[in-house]
Amino acid sequence: MTIRVLLADDQALLRGTFRLLIDSCDDMEVVDEAADGHRAVELARAHRPDVVLMDIRMPDTDGLAATAAICEDPDLTGTRVLILTMFETEEYVAQALRVGASGFLGKYVTTDALLDGIRTVAAGEALLSPGATQALITRFLTTPASGPPLAPAERLADLTPREQEVTVLAAHGKSNAQIAGELVLSVLTVRTHIQRAMTKLGARDRAQLVVIAYQNGLVRPEPPNL
Repeated sequence: MTIRVLLADDQALLRGTFRLLIDSCDDMEVVDEAADGHRAVELARAHRPDVVLMDIRMPDTDGLAATAAICEDPDLTGTRVLILTMFETEEYVAQALRVGASGFLGKYVTTDALLDGIRTVAAGEALLSPGATQALITRFLTTPASGPPLAPAERLADLTPREQEVTVLAAHGKSNAQIAGELVLSVLTVRTHIQRAMTKLGARDRAQLVVIAYQNGLVRPEPPNL
């Protein structure tokens, strides 16, 4: 199947570059472009793309507000948002995940990393830039300013011990293949546990599952390295 991508960025040159890259792939295509967040929401509702490649800083409605509107729309449950921005700050990362983004990358990523990121998010998995960003997420998602939990803590009791174990490893940023190797399971079995955990907790995707795990204390942030 072809992955249908909507571009949302206020810089026409970047949109043109992204279009060339994406349309050069046999498994994906750009369905439309938006120069601001308001237009991105309109086009998402019109096209129902698989992935919206979203900038944060745009005029009028910014990328975070547009992401929230898309993720809250019941008609767009099949649409994932991948944030791509120059401003890879602590608060932006946390806010993007809170409002439902499935991935967050800096614009310095390589072409291959960007295209692989689109494929990863389209497949329903979270995509978080490595290293420092992951540490920032674990720290900020448990602050008092993180807002109400996406799922009440008592719903964690619905998870089986194995589902909790897999969720914890996912919240530490491990891929399905890494989890499978650590627990001596097949990748398919890990994917099944992740899907069941998301269903029980009402998470629309892997990123929200990670947020819920941190917000409800299933995973504790690790102290920063000094």
